[in-house]
Amino acid sequence: MKHVYNVKPGEVFWAASDVGWVVGHSFICYGPLINRSATVVFEGKPIGTPDAGTFWRVISEYNVKSFFTAPTAFRALRGCDPDGEFIKKYDISCLNALYLAGERCDPATLHWAQEQLQIPVIDHWWQTETGWPMASNLLGSCPSEVKAGSPARAVPGYDVQIVDEFGEQVKQGESGMIVAKLPLPPGTLPTLWNNNDRFYDAYLSQIEGYYLTGDAGYLDEDDYLFVMNRIDDVINVAGHRLSTGRMEEVVCEHPSVAEGAVIGVNDELKGELPLALVVLSSANDKTPAEVSSELIALVREHIGAVAAFKRVLCVEKLPKTRSGKILRATMKKMANGEEFVVPATIEDEAVLETLSTVL
Repeated sequence: MKHVYNVKPGEVFWAASDVGWVVGHSFICYGPLINRSATVVFEGKPIGTPDAGTFWRVISEYNVKSFFTAPTAFRALRGCDPDGEFIKKYDISCLNALYLAGERCDPATLHWAQEQLQIPVIDHWWQTETGWPMASNLLGSCPSEVKAGSPARAVPGYDVQIVDEFGEQVKQGESGMIVAKLPLPPGTLPTLWNNNDRFYDAYLSQIEGYYLTGDAGYLDEDDYLFVMNRIDDVINVAGHRLSTGRMEEVVCEHPSVAEGAVIGVNDELKGELPLALVVLSSANDKTPAEVSSELIALVREHIGAVAAFKRVLCVEKLPKTRSGKILRATMKKMANGEEFVVPATIEDEAVLETLSTVL
């Protein structure tokens, strides 16, 4: 609470998460209260309850110093309130920092939040299994430069490395699997409930002596970690391994896109092809066809023709969990005609029904 979130006893911390997720346990309940900080328990959404100013009203009303939510929440805010008009209605001068986690924070969302709030926006990375951040800018003890797309360096306790499928460390700037050298620090998972074999198989067996995070990315020259996508979100297009996370990054930079997801769909000729599903911003004045052609041109410019990026679907909503994670794996199964299980944590099941028709 002190080193990462810069919250002292007596100050107010707010994690706008679902209490059923580990963030809810660790950072709505235990963390703030053990730290003798006040904590905000909130049930609702960033938009439509009743408007896109809900977050700012709560921050102003309860004098919140440090605020933690998912990037998806800010993508939704940007889509409904691109010029930050709702922010101006409230005095949020009490807010010292915004923390984003739960999924990759694309640079466009980070820059929008920085511009609107004029405070440090900290993208930090961790997992349900670790229980607390693995990589973060330590705002409370030794703040460092914010780099868009990176949650900064590994925090003390974690030895984070990038390796290939054989467990060999890759060169700086080269993508690979993100792993943490054993032993893991206190607070992380010791096993899986009633299934120690699966714990070993899923996390410890692939690279001996390391915990497999399931994420892929790279370390830059300053040892800043860049988490690009899940290992299984790398798609194989005609023999080329490509990151859907990088394509999403390009797609979300477009001013007409409020939020988007890129998934790989099966293709007889090329193995897999990328498909983008995007929600248009309320400020958008272009047709879906115009936005689609501009996105195809953008991906071609930034990634290249090798991506074979040619399909964009404009949708009203993307399926998400209550804590804001986009259900990419579920959408991928739907697009490929595979059986899927509706997650118990889904926010609105009706979105899947609408999406199945579109797909």
